[in-house]
Amino acid sequence: MINANKTLSLAVMSGKGGVGKTNLSLNLSYALNAGGNSLLLMDCDLGLANLDVLLGISPESNMQDLLISGAKPSDVVIPIEEGKKFDILPAASGVPELVEMDEDMQEMLFSKISKLVGRYQYLVMDLGAGINSTVLSFATIAQMRFVVITPEPTSLTDSYALIKVLHTQHKVSDFNIIVNQATTSKEAKDTFDRLNMACEKFLNIKLKNIGFVRYDPAVTEAVRRQIPFLKYAPKSEASRDILNIAVKIQKIRMENMGKLGDRPVIKKFPDLST
Repeated sequence: MINANKTLSLAVMSGKGGVGKTNLSLNLSYALNAGGNSLLLMDCDLGLANLDVLLGISPESNMQDLLISGAKPSDVVIPIEEGKKFDILPAASGVPELVEMDEDMQEMLFSKISKLVGRYQYLVMDLGAGINSTVLSFATIAQMRFVVITPEPTSLTDSYALIKVLHTQHKVSDFNIIVNQATTSKEAKDTFDRLNMACEKFLNIKLKNIGFVRYDPAVTEAVRRQIPFLKYAPKSEASRDILNIAVKIQKIRMENMGKLGDRPVIKKFPDLST
């Protein structure tokens, strides 16, 4: 299916849990939608879904129903912002068989949602943490990949492992890095530089620094209240940072509209910058 609406698909991932990946996926989606873009946020943390928790909602159906019960995508999608075409496709929690989806199940899922995702200008896929086969499959079909890291050493080592597997086993070489929970812009730059240096030295690839989100107490409070921090504290440092990243992504989409229109939304193709 050709990408008639010129949808840009983004995969947001991390080497380890606890780095704020899902929260950034949610708020980045809010920021892109605030820029006037239609968007589908897809919870791809299959089996351990928590986007619905961050939003304080209880979906009546989810991705499991698409695969097992024969539900239609339109039956599962939930509007998040009425009138703004911002929807979520929720996943299931506590379903181990979804965590390691085989190729047949993945193909079934992609075939069912292919028409749906092409109706939006953006598809944001919040992937699970780590390097299981489902995460790797979703990462390779996206048009852009975003790896969320923090200044913690374990985040850097695990993110390097994720990038290494995707590069050596799946021939992926383009990665956008978001540094989360940085105390200063210098700490964010230093964190990116450490990971980029390792990737340049051992993998011969150069990462892209798409931006950072500073540590902000408003983020923690927003999570407790189950409200996206962009809505809870729109003038906070974290909100300004996520808006800056959204502006960069919108610019990338506009610069690549010609390429997007000729290609499927969820099928791997070369780096947009080439």
